[in-house]
Amino acid sequence: MNRVVVTGMGVISPLGNDVASFWQGLIEGKCGIGPLTRFDTGAYKVRIAAEVRDFDPTRHGLEVAEARRMDLYTQYAMAAAHQAMAQSGLEGTVAPERLGANISSGIGGIETFFRESEKLLSRGPSRVSPLCIPTMIGNMAAGNAAIRYKAGGSCVPVVTACATSTHSVGEAYRQIRHGYLDAVITGGSEAAVNPIAIAGFANAMALSEKNEPLASSLPFDRNRAGFVLGEGAAVLVLEEYGHARARGAEILGEIVGYGTTCDAYHITAPHPEGDGATRAIRMALEEAGDDGSESLYINAHGTGTPLNDKTETLAIKRALGEARARKAAVSSIKGATGHMLGAAGGAELIATLLALSTGVLPPTIPLLDPDPECDLDYVPRKARKDARRLGVSVSLGFGGHNGVLAVRSGI
Repeated sequence: MNRVVVTGMGVISPLGNDVASFWQGLIEGKCGIGPLTRFDTGAYKVRIAAEVRDFDPTRHGLEVAEARRMDLYTQYAMAAAHQAMAQSGLEGTVAPERLGANISSGIGGIETFFRESEKLLSRGPSRVSPLCIPTMIGNMAAGNAAIRYKAGGSCVPVVTACATSTHSVGEAYRQIRHGYLDAVITGGSEAAVNPIAIAGFANAMALSEKNEPLASSLPFDRNRAGFVLGEGAAVLVLEEYGHARARGAEILGEIVGYGTTCDAYHITAPHPEGDGATRAIRMALEEAGDDGSESLYINAHGTGTPLNDKTETLAIKRALGEARARKAAVSSIKGATGHMLGAAGGAELIATLLALSTGVLPPTIPLLDPDPECDLDYVPRKARKDARRLGVSVSLGFGGHNGVLAVRSGI
């Protein structure tokens, strides 16, 4: 089996539009949640979100004309891919048929769908853009990235709700591990901060209605009451180890395990015993060759919803055993970024890689009143200097989709 390493990373996020500002915001405990600015929220119960700010696609390799032909989620994806490819130096070093592009989205072009639906209803069918369908469909971030970087190998975006980009990276890992490709541009993107998404999630009782940035997204806190909708993109360049070494690429970390399962239980609620999540964590650690002796950092899904956080805590305990679970350092970055949906797993994987490489663990903000049912070490409020070599990033999606990636630093 081939080894699979990371040689490039890119981020568009509520904390900043590059990896450095994203990471600095995390370790400084900044909160990217604020009042919604995209539309009038007077009739809405939810009036906050974690929006991407000051985004200019022309600063990230896109021309104005081509950006206009892309939904915002594709623009975010292309911007993050531009960063990742620039850092990796991969372009031009791999045969097109050996390069893949697995950039995914949980929802796709919902902004285009909403805008063109308004045109249809108010101005008639002749006013709907001929680019409506190819702009809104969920494979277009991957398709555009493949065109830009001449990635003629597999291009298979996946849709697993909040676990989307974790599965995207996991499947890319397998494509390289089993020898089908030498490198894959992979991750996820989401741009769903709009009226229909806010209304839909709010009416499903999924969103926090507290409308105060530091009192709304509360992973593992006794007072948690829903997630805050976020947006952005996270893209990584995965590469076969020998290929990366041969061209002198900087190796940012190694993907060493991948677990994917389904609860097969409910369309939104997790399995009450965390069965699927437990198995996915075990699968990733087993493939990583974990023998229980290494210190472990877990970047949790940690949405701040009542059911997710206590069930995820239980799954971690069941997967690791009570004693090791209590020694693990666990944190959720969703208090800072909101829930970036299909982009969340990619951003959280990048945070996990940076935590291992820098020896600084990002905090769970603002964890002031821990839930007794969430009783692990959640790195509360402030970043912590703590060198750990093995990391796990957990994603759990609507529909019962569970994805877990295990990574190591120090390659």
